[in-house]
Amino acid sequence: MQEIRNIAIIAHVDHGKTTLVDRMLHQARLFRDNQNTGDLILDNNDLERERGITILSKNVSVRYKGCKINIIDTPGHSDFGGEVERVLNMADGVLLVVDAFEGPMPQTRFVLQKAIELKLKPIVVVNKVDKPNCNPDLTQEAVFDLMFNLGADNDQLDFPTAFGSAKQGWMSDDWNKPADDIAYLMDLIVQHIPAPRVAEGNTQMMISSLDYSSYLGRIAVGRLSRGSLQAGQPIVLAKRDGSHMVSKVKELYTFEGLGKERTKNVIEAGDICAVLLDLDRNVSFEIGDTICDADNPEPLAPIKVDEPTMSMLFTINNSPFFGKEGKYVTSRHIRERLYKELEKNLAMRVEETDSPDSLIVYGRGILHLSILIETMRREGYELQVGQPKVIIKQIDGVNCEPIEQLTVLVPEEFSSKVIDIATRRKGDLNNVDTKGDRTQLDFDIPSRGIIGLRNTLLTATNGEAIIAHRFVRFEPWKGEMNDHKMGALIAKETGTATAYSISKLQDRGPFFIDPGEQVYAGQVIGESLRPGNDIVINVVTAKNLTNMRTKSADEKSTCTPPIKFSLEEAMEYIRDDEYLEITPSSLRIRKIILDETERKRARIAAQSQE
Repeated sequence: MQEIRNIAIIAHVDHGKTTLVDRMLHQARLFRDNQNTGDLILDNNDLERERGITILSKNVSVRYKGCKINIIDTPGHSDFGGEVERVLNMADGVLLVVDAFEGPMPQTRFVLQKAIELKLKPIVVVNKVDKPNCNPDLTQEAVFDLMFNLGADNDQLDFPTAFGSAKQGWMSDDWNKPADDIAYLMDLIVQHIPAPRVAEGNTQMMISSLDYSSYLGRIAVGRLSRGSLQAGQPIVLAKRDGSHMVSKVKELYTFEGLGKERTKNVIEAGDICAVLLDLDRNVSFEIGDTICDADNPEPLAPIKVDEPTMSMLFTINNSPFFGKEGKYVTSRHIRERLYKELEKNLAMRVEETDSPDSLIVYGRGILHLSILIETMRREGYELQVGQPKVIIKQIDGVNCEPIEQLTVLVPEEFSSKVIDIATRRKGDLNNVDTKGDRTQLDFDIPSRGIIGLRNTLLTATNGEAIIAHRFVRFEPWKGEMNDHKMGALIAKETGTATAYSISKLQDRGPFFIDPGEQVYAGQVIGESLRPGNDIVINVVTAKNLTNMRTKSADEKSTCTPPIKFSLEEAMEYIRDDEYLEITPSSLRIRKIILDETERKRARIAAQSQE
């Protein structure tokens, strides 16, 4: 039986784990010395490359000194906890990558806690030791303290450590002594990560991930925990709902390098493999199902995933610009796409509403939901979403809301501003720690206080704040927040916005649109300077031209550059009486009720009911 090591790489966002995997692939001579592979081989999704984060887990394998090492690159953001949780089930150990300057951060804690609960053996990699003002030895101590606080056993606390720089391509036992490559780390993996734990018994494999081929269809990926698998072998597919389906292994693949290789060999327990099942077109399998022995099927307990903490209304685009930019615009298109997402996105839920045109989608946070929306718009979907809302749970008869641990790293002179902003959003300051010329502030804050917080903090700290947060628990409702949101500037008419009109109205507040942009009545085109007061304005009026001099003067109308929101920023910005209209090429904020008179009537009716 071949030597196998199954290892997952875990870390906080941007601590360098995907770069490290690239170095491991090079160390195993997977590429020619002169081969141009580009940066971040594993982050091959467009969104991952643009944002510099890992969204989907990846499986690769390398062979080093006669040992096959299966490497699973996992997301570091807690919004993708469903992704992390299911892939850790395939590993026997973890590489914990920590930035030598920043030390353990909130997402480090989140993923590490899951690994410790599963009794996985850790190897600590103190990365980016080339950063100025970093203290790798102190970082190592901080990791030990964190593991101790998370309840790690003695074997887990006796972890080996590699110091180095993945970007520069070296790892060593001493950060003051750079090496030529990362062979030291590879040796640690072979020596300290245990061989796969294999139970006695017949075939048993949990489906932990899904792959898809336009030619072959859906492919199940998982770790064979018991028995063996071979192409043509009859099996039973045990569904999460308790039902059983008889099938057989149509094709079998092992992971070699960056891809999969079809094999006719027997796969032994402990290896990670991909299985193409011979199923009817109407029958499908899901993450959490078990591939079992045909004669004596024994399913594994399904994967438990943390619950969603946030919800958003998804509805069809019914704005005046409906169907101009998108390919998929009907409620049937949106519904089918969302239910398809449920098959692989374990942390997501979809709920029907009274309206056939609307669905409520539950997720782990703004980033989790925004990645789904951004993917959909790139696929050609048009839709509208409502204001994100946190999920309120009844615990022992008390309304409880999700609480997050918020960490903000800022220059010391801005710390008082950050504390003021966070406490106004019901945040409790837990810890203040100085790291060089920066201060780290730790808060417990309701999830609803996180919505829109990033923009506010970045503005207050001149863009210097480094912000991270993760869900920790549910606590009793903290009460209403003092939300002094400014009113909206709303377009009065449909047409083309003119520079003349915008320049004359700039004293009302900042705009979200450029001159020459198409707008419609009821669209939110700027922010009023008056808290809570919406102002309806006409930006499609052109100056009456009477001579050439006037025309040239009109062309010189000066307009302040508009505020342009990213998708997450726009999702956090909208109010409860607004929708965010999303198309493949545009983001527009609009009032749910477009007609000004109808809005007034609705407002009066709501006030009379109060």
